Amino acid sequence: MANGRGILTIVSGFAGSGKGTVMNKLISEYDNYALSVSATSRAPRPGEKEGVSYFFKTREEFEEMIRKGLLLEHAEYVGNYYGTPSEFVFARMDEGKDVILEIEMQGAMQVKKRYPDTLLIFLTPPSADEIYKRLKGRGTETDEVIDRRMKRAYEETKFIKDYDYLVINDNIDDCTARVHGIIQSAHHTVEHEMTLVESLTTGLTKFQ
Repeated sequence: MANGRGILTIVSGFAGSGKGTVMNKLISEYDNYALSVSATSRAPRPGEKEGVSYFFKTREEFEEMIRKGLLLEHAEYVGNYYGTPSEFVFARMDEGKDVILEIEMQGAMQVKKRYPDTLLIFLTPPSADEIYKRLKGRGTETDEVIDRRMKRAYEETKFIKDYDYLVINDNIDDCTARVHGIIQSAHHTVEHEMTLVESLTTGLTKFQ
């Protein structure tokens, strides 16, 4: 169980890497995680709930959030804005929750630039052939779409070097356990424990 303030973690990965499955398993098996809820300017789809699926904003409201610096990261995709509200994330972290953002590499770099202590984890299948096999196995995409995703995966490899950890998802249970272990170990870095370091330093002054 995490102690003190939570860790901000970004999980990214290729299409077919199983990011969503791993995130859902973390949430269901451990009680110290919270998934970030994104904001969007698009209209709600059937079954989507405010504050659960997304924070739904008008385009004007979203642009006001951008101007006020209220987003950790944001991007525009197919005419709609998507982004991560910082207030929601930091409130959960202050509660001691380890907050996970499942976002693309460009967004991850935005967050890392603003908050250098963000933990970045990249998930990948064990091989390029396995990426193709998983995408093909979905049975929901045309060969043309799969081809585009494979080309995009190639472009995405240039970002991997900027991540802190690379985790192979060859088994969901093992992968989830590895991701959990990485995040929990981050609680014990010296940088995260500076309050304790300062307390020890103060306490030891009386012995000098």
